[in-house]
Amino acid sequence: MRSLRSTLAAALVGLLALTLSPAVSPASAVPDHRVPGPIHAGNTWGWYQYGVFRQEFVGPKPAYWKKHGRGIVRTQHGMLTLMTTRKGSVSAKLDLPGHTYGRWEIRARARRMGTTPGGSNYKVVTELVPAGKRPQHCGGRDIALNNWTLGTNTVKSYVHTLPNSSYRGFKGRNLSNDRWHTYAVEVAKDHISWFVDAKIIHTERRAAALDPVPRQLKFELRSKGQKKMHPARMQMDWMRYWTMRAPNERSVKAPQLELSTYNDAC
Repeated sequence: MRSLRSTLAAALVGLLALTLSPAVSPASAVPDHRVPGPIHAGNTWGWYQYGVFRQEFVGPKPAYWKKHGRGIVRTQHGMLTLMTTRKGSVSAKLDLPGHTYGRWEIRARARRMGTTPGGSNYKVVTELVPAGKRPQHCGGRDIALNNWTLGTNTVKSYVHTLPNSSYRGFKGRNLSNDRWHTYAVEVAKDHISWFVDAKIIHTERRAAALDPVPRQLKFELRSKGQKKMHPARMQMDWMRYWTMRAPNERSVKAPQLELSTYNDAC
């Protein structure tokens, strides 16, 4: 009987100690980059180690996200949200010093919110554009993380260079209303690489495509001039910027872009 009582007492003490001890999550015992979460290019290629500027869009919209055009730009439920009217474009540009080189990545979705008789669908566009007061050249020096028209399922990536070149590539994806995807671009001295959903899709190495200028991120729902449009919404769950200090942990070998003409440069 005494042996049984001793065994029960030891078991109770062990159970009490387990109950009162602080809970330790397995994730807390490893570095942040190993905490389980969405798979994206930043953790797949090992960029996380240096120089991250991150936006989670929780709380009021920071003043450095500058709205342009018609519509609404606000934070909402931990997302940066762009809402259009039935005419004209709306955009949000990061008004901070730009970077000539580095890695940018976003998690985004978009949807058409209604119909307008005779209306057209908006384009969903995320670009790196010349930072600060540098000339925009009507998009002539932009790099696109993504560009697609609502209602289609093909994402376009590109880099525009002056006077009128466009190096561009295309990737099929399910872009139905509110489908989340991640988009990234790495701009290095000797190449530019594009990623969708943590998979590399293009790498451009031709010197004529490597236009060194400080750039910054811009989100846009782009209209067809002043035509009537179907109202739309674009939302970003997060964005990241990393420097080039961390070497890629995987190859960035991928097909180059096709060379075309960008007729809107000025």
